[in-house]
Amino acid sequence: MTERLKVLYAGTPATAVIPLDALVDRDDVDVVAVLTREDAPVGRKKVLTPSPVAQRAEELNIPTLKANRATAELVDQLRATGAEIAAVVAYGALLPRPVLDAFEHGWINLHFSLLPQWRGAAPVQRALMAGDTMMGATTFLLDEGMDTGAVVGTLTDPVRNDDTAGSVLERLSHSGSSLLADSLVAVATGRAKPVPQEGEASTAPKLTGAQARIDWNHPAVAISHHVRGVTPEPGAWTDYNGQRMKIDRVIPTPEVTGLAPGQVELRDGAVYAGTGSYAVELTRVQPSGKKPMAALDWARGQQRSEQVVFG
Repeated sequence: MTERLKVLYAGTPATAVIPLDALVDRDDVDVVAVLTREDAPVGRKKVLTPSPVAQRAEELNIPTLKANRATAELVDQLRATGAEIAAVVAYGALLPRPVLDAFEHGWINLHFSLLPQWRGAAPVQRALMAGDTMMGATTFLLDEGMDTGAVVGTLTDPVRNDDTAGSVLERLSHSGSSLLADSLVAVATGRAKPVPQEGEASTAPKLTGAQARIDWNHPAVAISHHVRGVTPEPGAWTDYNGQRMKIDRVIPTPEVTGLAPGQVELRDGAVYAGTGSYAVELTRVQPSGKKPMAALDWARGQQRSEQVVFG
């Protein structure tokens, strides 16, 4: 290894910007190039927009490669960067063997779960939705499988009462940055001792907007887990009068009963919705075409004579 380890950084979403910044700040690492996904349409007008990682790389004056699939040309471009090893954080695609073989010391992936739990694109979201109480991050040697490579290092992070997928990812992006940098150096210097993954595997496929819909027939605690797991993206929602209403954090409230699933009622200065068990308190909502607002303000604006029911 040279005095400063030459690293190619592969990542795409905003979550991957923090580890990039952390590597750039290291004295023993030199980020020589970035690999990210091609510009994608964003917003209602579908404006082609560079990924958050591409935008940050431009600000840092780091040469950037954009590719959604591996080609012989891409392999040549990767080798031409002079990198000795690659770091991967949510790049967004499986990499075939020719790409994996482009660098002397391979590719090290930072994944936001305790592998082999929650392999896939949405590990934090799926873990919260399942009610997991312990989160974590894993660095591993990238292979051709879906997050199946040998583990280099791990860290754990207990779930907090007010956590959402967004807050957990923010914390793991920071704590995982040091884990990733240390793992890169350890692998390149031969000090790492990767071990095969052990235990029962589970998968975390990407979430769709349809999957973020709340099923009010589920128990209150399960609905709370669901909302936390899909916040901020793709965002929990319910049907109200044929339109999509977004729902922010809900609070399971065992003392409030007597409401049918989806039935909404204003009681004692709070707004409650019925579930398959006891009620949940609504905190903030966003009706279609409007800005987010306190659930209490929204409820007070509804016709008192009409029963409010979410679908």
